[in-house]
Amino acid sequence: MPTIDIKATGENIARLRNDTGITVKKMQEILGFGTPQAIYKWQRGDALPTIDNMVVLADIFKVRIDDIVVLDQQGNHH
Repeated sequence: MPTIDIKATGENIARLRNDTGITVKKMQEILGFGTPQAIYKWQRGDALPTIDNMVVLADIFKVRIDDIVVLDQQGNHH
C-alpha cells in the first residue's frame, strides 16, 4: 500500500511556499494559527497538515493536493 512520505511532503511544502513567495508568517495568518510552529513542523517533516489545512495550502499555492503530498510507493515492493 502507498504511504505518505512525510519528509518529502514537508520539503514540498517548503519549496511551494518559497516558489510562491509566501512567508511563514503570512501562511500562519491565512491558516489562523497563533504560532508558526505547525508550519515549521510540516516543513521539517515532523507532522502532516490536517486534510482541511491541506485544502487551504493547495488553494494558497494554486496546486492540487496531489502536488503537495508525496507518496512512498515502496510499500508495494516489499
